[in-house]
Amino acid sequence: MRVLAFSDLHMARARAADLLAASREADLVIGAGDFGNMRQGVAEAMAMLDGIAAPLVMVPGNNESEAELRAAAPEGAHVLHGTGVEIGGLQIFGLGGGVPVTPFGSWSWDFTEDEAAALLAGADGADILISHSPPKGIADRTSTGHSVGSTAVRDAIDRVQPRLLVCGHIHDCWGEDVQRGTTRIVNLGPTVNWFDLEGTAP
Repeated sequence: MRVLAFSDLHMARARAADLLAASREADLVIGAGDFGNMRQGVAEAMAMLDGIAAPLVMVPGNNESEAELRAAAPEGAHVLHGTGVEIGGLQIFGLGGGVPVTPFGSWSWDFTEDEAAALLAGADGADILISHSPPKGIADRTSTGHSVGSTAVRDAIDRVQPRLLVCGHIHDCWGEDVQRGTTRIVNLGPTVNWFDLEGTAP
């Protein structure tokens, strides 16, 4: 299965056009959060991606809530947050929001590590984990060198050992690609990222 994945679109029209064009070759498209900006523009961002024919799986970022993304998502899209879906023999589990709680203020849709751990409890058996926030210590350093990723996400990787974890959130680490045990971890960014994964379900 050819998987196209991206994060942190933030209403960038040129990036959306590139993703839409690439999606014609995809069997699955994954969006790892932050489609809008500061809880605004989610519907406009979805309109920019209108025309994706492949199955579309998304998690909310900290710039939109689960409810806001569900309201704007195209018909048939899968919005995951503490939930999973099976597509083409691949088990996919998603977690949205900023984890741990960000310093951005009340507009940011955030969760504590304990809340995130509870939401990730159902991820066992996942082939792909989608987390808007990166795991602690991996693709999570800000421009000032601070590690701001999630321990709950890192613990879920170690427990579940998915084949792939895709994330975003920390713009300074876009493009980082790290192996942790059997799991490939990629901080995506709003560019065209391709992955080839074969489903295991009958």
